[in-house]
Amino acid sequence: MEANATDPALKKRVWGWMMFDWATQPFYTLGLTFIFGPYFAVVAAEHFMATGIDEQTAEAQAQTMWSWGQGIAGVFIAFAGVILGAYADSTGRRMPWVWFFSVIFFVFSWMLWFTMPDGSNIWFALIVFSIGFIAGEFMLIFVNAQLPSLGDDDEVGKISGSGAAIGYWGGFVAFLIMIFLIAESEPGGTTMILGLDPAFGLLDADTREGTRAVGPFIAIWFLIFMVPYYAWVREVRPPQRQGGFSQAMADLKTSLKNVKDRPSLFSFLISSMFYRDALNGLYAFGGVYAALVLDWTTFQLGIFGIISIVTAAVATQISGRFDAKHGPRPVIIFHIWVLILVCITIVGMTRESIFGIPLAEGSNIPDIVFMICGSAIGGSGGGIYAASRSMMVRHTHPERPTEAFGLFALSGKATAFLAPMLIGLFTYLLNDARLGFSPVIGLFIVGMILLRWVNKDGDRAEWSKSSIPAP
Repeated sequence: MEANATDPALKKRVWGWMMFDWATQPFYTLGLTFIFGPYFAVVAAEHFMATGIDEQTAEAQAQTMWSWGQGIAGVFIAFAGVILGAYADSTGRRMPWVWFFSVIFFVFSWMLWFTMPDGSNIWFALIVFSIGFIAGEFMLIFVNAQLPSLGDDDEVGKISGSGAAIGYWGGFVAFLIMIFLIAESEPGGTTMILGLDPAFGLLDADTREGTRAVGPFIAIWFLIFMVPYYAWVREVRPPQRQGGFSQAMADLKTSLKNVKDRPSLFSFLISSMFYRDALNGLYAFGGVYAALVLDWTTFQLGIFGIISIVTAAVATQISGRFDAKHGPRPVIIFHIWVLILVCITIVGMTRESIFGIPLAEGSNIPDIVFMICGSAIGGSGGGIYAASRSMMVRHTHPERPTEAFGLFALSGKATAFLAPMLIGLFTYLLNDARLGFSPVIGLFIVGMILLRWVNKDGDRAEWSKSSIPAP
């Protein structure tokens, strides 16, 4: 379907679709990266130290534990997501799945509240977070499948970038509320910025209720801001195809076979498998790195979050405009180069030196450098996210978009265990949370090399030659 820019109903549908990013981004901004992730790492490290092991080993074990949780969740998303997408295309229904996973996302986000600071239920917390993460990623498959119906190639690139940027602004607003009014700076402390009692004294800072409130906050935010999506995004239910689930799996098998005959699509899926996996590793471990390697306080993490989120929002909006003008491929390549430089810097930096060059005791240069790295991760991560789904639209069969984005999720998650598990493995073997990041560099390089075989305009001209069955 080609968008009509003057159609009021379509405009509302586009805005409703973009509000999904606004509603869900706090889970990634607050949960994965800046609030819950670092809190989990510190709690886990202290829990392991209480068993008698040294601090460096405890920190390495905490990072390894977090990485395995992300990795196992990624494997499940990879293989279940493409099956769900194929089945949804066969039935013609996507919204019921969004509703279903919305409930799971809400419940398990809320349950992060129960992560106790003494580490007594640390495995419970990891499982709860992983289930919430899985539900969010499944929702994203079905929501992304609606993107091709919102406009033509140029419009889709801009819509994708604008939606991602709106999501980052949503994460930014949510983050400000958390660090100004809710999350405490340390056990028993006041809020990070204003120095108030958490939630005006309604939360107990001694038991880290301010930080733990990130779970209910994410859930309530999601409940409120998904209303425009549900109100404005509608789908027309086509006649259900014969064959049900078995036919859907047969069609999926055919689609997978056809991928090898579409070299541009095949190269893009494999390329994105590597560079998106590397990016997810940076997202999952950026805050953990700052907490474990640079010994940042919650206040420093707060400033880091503000800078990186604002940069992400602005850079993603700009990337969407470049995508509309030049296409998504050069946008992706540029941002991968930026992230490679960031990873090299992270691996080469400690509190005491940068690339082996000693620093004065107490130097704030590592803090400044990592602030800059955080901005680059946010900006380039957002740009890659928006441009990648725009590129996927250019490779999407018009009658099977959910299956296509299921494949997209599969490529992004099939090796989603790879970056976390490599980080965990290298961290374990080297007993160093900093050097544990080194495999990410190789994943970015492989992803960029494979992009050379991706057609900048996609392969939709080949649809007529495709044997993919229509619904």
